[in-house]
Amino acid sequence: MKRLAGLSALALIISSTSGCGWLWGDEGYFRDRGSDYLNDRQTAPMQVPPDISNAKRLDPLLPVPRNVADSTAQGEYEVPRPQALAVQADSREFSLQKSGDSRWVVAQRAPAEVWPVARQFFEDNGFQVVDERPQTGEFSTAWQRFDQLSASMARRLSSRVSGVAPDSETRVRVRIEPGVQRNTSEIFVVSAERPAGSSDEIEFPSKAGNASLDAALLDEMLASMARSAEQGGSVSLLAARDFDAPDRVTLSEDGSGNPVLTLGTDFDRAWSSVGRSLDTGNVRIDDLNRSLGVYYINLAEGAKKEDEKPGFWTRMWGSSPSDEEIEERAERYQVRLTSVGDSVQVTVEKDLNTVAPADVARRVLSLIQEHLG
Repeated sequence: MKRLAGLSALALIISSTSGCGWLWGDEGYFRDRGSDYLNDRQTAPMQVPPDISNAKRLDPLLPVPRNVADSTAQGEYEVPRPQALAVQADSREFSLQKSGDSRWVVAQRAPAEVWPVARQFFEDNGFQVVDERPQTGEFSTAWQRFDQLSASMARRLSSRVSGVAPDSETRVRVRIEPGVQRNTSEIFVVSAERPAGSSDEIEFPSKAGNASLDAALLDEMLASMARSAEQGGSVSLLAARDFDAPDRVTLSEDGSGNPVLTLGTDFDRAWSSVGRSLDTGNVRIDDLNRSLGVYYINLAEGAKKEDEKPGFWTRMWGSSPSDEEIEERAERYQVRLTSVGDSVQVTVEKDLNTVAPADVARRVLSLIQEHLG
């Protein structure tokens, strides 16, 4: 112990003396070696004796890059501090996103809720919706000139859009897709043009045909949706149900006698409609995994509500069930969606290797079917 104390005192004395450059200075033993690589040079590769015929070729593992070896930089290099991220989370209900030449609107709402709002915007501004496919999240407008739109929309587009002949006709296609996060949507707009009076059916381009026109329509739609949200605009529940309602719904049994619900739609719409049906049917969704196509449900609890808080008497008497009580009475199952050809099959399982009892599966699938549309 005394020896350790003596060594500590000696180290303190050495570090406090002015003549300790040999220890801490630029030439000291404990000097900073962070810039040594600037002076490194690549040496000749290792040579294998010529009498070894089956030797494996030796390649350098960490070659010194030539631009570093030839660098004329002088002095000590200081590593720059990392820059703060320029991207900030946008908490608004509707926001514009950009990636290269692509632009789209992100909505903090499910596609079924965005569909009637987007469609209403175009109809209110004089666009004639002639083709709509709710099951794929698309609708298209008729061929129209700017002067056939509402006066305010025609004026705004004429002042912002370039490269459109005065007598040309424009057609717009709107596509609404499920977003990356649950209950979000992405809205894309693309336009096509043709000379006035032409009867040619011009296909929509894969990318923006007229970037300024598509951008102007997105900006106008974003502003309209934002104003509607601020004013407490409501969503047509009937139109929302029509958005992702499957063409065909059949409740049957598979070869083993297990109940199966078959939806005549694509996976995206089926996923959206099943999730909405479980929620409106007051079924608790504890978790979900879209890549696996599974909703994890608990039949012993009601659906989760946003900002759900205990009532006055619950807080007063502490009658809210504990986690242990909830776990003890839990009835957990998995609702699985599987793509089969042009349709999606919905089944109920106890776990990955066990199907749910037939009566439970039929009860859950019947509830989903009842609230589909």
